[in-house]
Amino acid sequence: MRSWFKRALCAWYDALRGVVRDQGVVLLLVAAPVLYGFFYPWFYATEVATQMPVAVVDLDHSSLSRQITRLAQADPNIAVTLVTGDEHEAREALWSGAIGGYAVLPADLQRKVLRSEAAVVNVQANGAYALINKAVQRGFAEAVGTASAAVEIRMLEAHGQSALQARASRSPVQLQTVALFNPTEGYGSYVVPAVALLILQQTLLMGAAMLAGTWVERGEHRAPRSVWVARLLALCTLGLMSGLLYFGWIFTWQDYPRGGNPWGALVLLLCYVPTNAALGMLLGLCFGNRERALQVLLFTTLPMVFLAGFSWPVEALPLPLQWLRWLIPSTAGVQASLRLNQLGAPLADVMPYLGTLLALFCACLVGLWWKTRAAPRLSGAAAQAAAATPASPAQG
Repeated sequence: MRSWFKRALCAWYDALRGVVRDQGVVLLLVAAPVLYGFFYPWFYATEVATQMPVAVVDLDHSSLSRQITRLAQADPNIAVTLVTGDEHEAREALWSGAIGGYAVLPADLQRKVLRSEAAVVNVQANGAYALINKAVQRGFAEAVGTASAAVEIRMLEAHGQSALQARASRSPVQLQTVALFNPTEGYGSYVVPAVALLILQQTLLMGAAMLAGTWVERGEHRAPRSVWVARLLALCTLGLMSGLLYFGWIFTWQDYPRGGNPWGALVLLLCYVPTNAALGMLLGLCFGNRERALQVLLFTTLPMVFLAGFSWPVEALPLPLQWLRWLIPSTAGVQASLRLNQLGAPLADVMPYLGTLLALFCACLVGLWWKTRAAPRLSGAAAQAAAATPASPAQG
């Protein structure tokens, strides 16, 4: 038993040393996760977009429209930088990027409010940027909603209710919203923990595929099963180190929601990393070329983001993609990670996702065995006949 363990340890060390000697692979498996971990969250450090420049198109010029403008100026989400009576001017500023949106206060706003008629305040925002659009819409909604509440309370007081009764009639049920698992409602806390699993997957897939392509080019893919097991363990070692870096330190350093179920997250990594390593080696064997593997996998990141189910509603995907997306490890990995690391779900709640990863891992192992099986041996007579057959000019 001790001799077998020593041979396995030596095989793992030799495989790990061979992986580390490949500078391109080390760049993907070691340097890239570290760089992504430091610099990718940096762009979302602000978390919430505030003080977005906006404009107010005041066509009413009434006390109510001026009150709405003052409330918009006081809202933390937006900053009113332009007050004009020309909507064309505000639209030009929006198209040029000077503002993120504008609100149009119609000419008959106060008159309709005094007559208890429905008045519409039109808000235009830059929908090409989700965070800008959200801040503009939310800021103007709060400003208009506050002004509307004040008008309703004054009307109730005019009908004989006291100030306390009017406020109770205006809002009989007090609503208090609390954001679970993302207290700041920040974009970074939403996107980075999910994208971290995609970073681990893509770096591991590309690194493993490049290695396997290199082995095919050198003719080293027809190796014994023990060598392939050692290679898989070497890739898993580097992948687990990257995963522990993200779950153990990057999330803590960036102060993202974390630590809901750390032992469950560790079990997830033990399923997620080997699946990606095996899949990457299988893809590398199929491509049969080092550069081709990198070229193909480099452009799969963005589709995998949409198929993972956190940035795009799964129900909006075509039905075939809703099924095919489970063939990608990140689909199950991201969903399980968000439940374990952010929501604190017990391990039993993510067993279907872990089962999906294990099924993919077994399928990849079967594929590796099929692609790396030894060439069939010829019988003695057939071998002699093949040796006696002269080589053709093309073969020479």
